[in-house]
Amino acid sequence: MDQTDDTDDLAWELLGSAIDYSCPGFDVRRDDVRLPDGTESDYHYVDEPPAVVVLPFAERTAAEEDGIEGDATGNADEVVVIEEWRQAVGRVSRGLPAGTTEDEDGDLAAAARRELTEETGYEAGAVEPLFSAEPINGVANAVHHYFVARDCTPTGEQELDFNESIRVSTTPYETLLGDALGGRIRDGRTLLGVFGYELRGN
Repeated sequence: MDQTDDTDDLAWELLGSAIDYSCPGFDVRRDDVRLPDGTESDYHYVDEPPAVVVLPFAERTAAEEDGIEGDATGNADEVVVIEEWRQAVGRVSRGLPAGTTEDEDGDLAAAARRELTEETGYEAGAVEPLFSAEPINGVANAVHHYFVARDCTPTGEQELDFNESIRVSTTPYETLLGDALGGRIRDGRTLLGVFGYELRGN
């Protein structure tokens, strides 16, 4: 992980910082800064808690275990996916379950388990870290921590926030990968998760 280095000759000097606007999920922060050439300015960005993104593989039934031969990547498995209304782009977006961490989270894996269950009603048998990324660090300080969840079973009801509209389904991993490669999925968090998983050969 990159660390802050205020000795780098590209670094901006932080003179002050304040929240200009707060809303559910994130704040808009203003930093007062001095640029390397000595110019003083301000810089606004989205300030939000770390998030978890989950690539959840559904548990196979006994019949599926008998009739399907998987491989080391789990490509024969079904993935739990969501369809969610995204007001910023005015359409339904298909992708992976995700959500922000909370102060009481014991660790990131626990947050991944919670968000998976709350958004989909599925509970993970096992959760393992995949990687972490800063997807839009020009406009937000967001850090997304990716996890793979295995042996996921539908154990309960969704517990959605008041502003979440989510539909749950499953799809074969190969179909999800094909849709990502073919441009039929546009959600950036999902694309990064699927491609990262595929390239790492999990």
